[in-house]
Amino acid sequence: MSVRTIVKSIQDIMRQDAGVDGDAQRISQLCWMFFLKIIDDQDQELELLDPGYRSPIPEPLRWQSWAADPEGLTGEALLEFVNGTLFPQLKALPASGPARGDRRRVVRDVFEDAYNYMKSGQLMRQVVNKINGVDFNQLAERQHFGDVYEQVLNDLQSAGNAGEYYTPRGVTAFMAERIDPRPGEVLLDPACGTGGFLTSAVRHMRDRYVKAVEDERRMQEGLRAVEKKPLPHMLCVTNMLLHGIEDPSFVRHDNTLARPYVSYGTEDRVDVVLTNPPFGGREEDGIESNFPRHFQTRETADLFLALIIRLLRPGGRAAVVLPDGTLFGEGVKTRLKEHLLEECNLHTIVRLPNSVFRPYASIGTNLLFFEKGEPTREVWYYEHRVPEGQKAYSMTRPIRVEHLHPCVAWWGGATREGRVETEVAWRVTADELRARGYNLDVKNPHTVDEDHGDPEELLSKLDESERQVAELRDRLRTILEGALLR
Repeated sequence: MSVRTIVKSIQDIMRQDAGVDGDAQRISQLCWMFFLKIIDDQDQELELLDPGYRSPIPEPLRWQSWAADPEGLTGEALLEFVNGTLFPQLKALPASGPARGDRRRVVRDVFEDAYNYMKSGQLMRQVVNKINGVDFNQLAERQHFGDVYEQVLNDLQSAGNAGEYYTPRGVTAFMAERIDPRPGEVLLDPACGTGGFLTSAVRHMRDRYVKAVEDERRMQEGLRAVEKKPLPHMLCVTNMLLHGIEDPSFVRHDNTLARPYVSYGTEDRVDVVLTNPPFGGREEDGIESNFPRHFQTRETADLFLALIIRLLRPGGRAAVVLPDGTLFGEGVKTRLKEHLLEECNLHTIVRLPNSVFRPYASIGTNLLFFEKGEPTREVWYYEHRVPEGQKAYSMTRPIRVEHLHPCVAWWGGATREGRVETEVAWRVTADELRARGYNLDVKNPHTVDEDHGDPEELLSKLDESERQVAELRDRLRTILEGALLR
């Protein structure tokens, strides 16, 4: 049975359970169960490689102890074990030493806000037995499940949830390739969601730069991430394990913005930021007071932009998804953009069509690429268009990385040399942007606005159309009245 078939059959079983209500609960349930199976498979492999290795999970709580036997615990006994023993003890795991390197902390943090929604022990046993059909130590199965897992993550997406939209894989892969992280660099996603940017960065580095065990170690040690909400945090940690990250304790369950801006010092600086901060949402009361007065706002994306600029080392670089509102907004947004252009070289803005995040949101978004250390002299804009023959991106026809290949060809390599203006690419000097009051919402000058005709003539045609509609309505009323009187 294929991994995709197994996952589908598990979801079908869960739909029969009275306790599991909706996609979010189903995915949360799937996630903690897969997490325990994945970490148990990893533990068994690590024990073979290192006789001194000890699992972070006590023996009676390990997947192999209570779940591996298909004829094992079931019904009320299974429910009682999961609810009365497994969850309480995993939530209470002690964590010693630094956060990084302590797998017990990883397990405890994942289960901190996890919950068993299933009410039928018999159905849970069926799910457990299905999960036993996947061996996460087999690379082919792990990679196959990775694709299925990303599809499961897509099921989680929902519109209007405090501006949280999960970034399409085509966009994360493009941004990771353009920002070009390398082993040994510190890479941060301060609002990592389910880990899409992290997995794209890991893939990029493994494809390009990881040639030896030492390269892999340096790459993994350089990863940093923070996620505020429990379910995406759990999904991200599982995602990291799935992608061969031995110690995902670097994924902190926290709110990056809750720490005072000035407390981020030299030791917190990073080489690369790759992120899509939540936008359209509002931060809770008091969060803005962590920031200098001239940057204070409750708009989440603005606070993240201010913090990203501070966190970059001199020479550090960032790729960030931001909405159109950030580009043309005033007040705090203007001060932020002035600060960005003074502190960083904002060298490229890729403008995306509104449909990239459909059906979860229909909002204009932009990919901002900048480097800290020198002020901006000019900004290059590139307008990405939906491929010919397709009206818009959608859930069934999403943006793919190959759709962005024309932008890669135009980019000019690592040094961005040889860029030229085209019908979709243009540049604007920093002086022009200052003259515009730091309004970065610069429309494509090569696009001719469609001529909709003379306004007076259009109004006259509208009046005539409305007169004809009124006339037809009167005639229809006369016909109906005549029919009723017969």
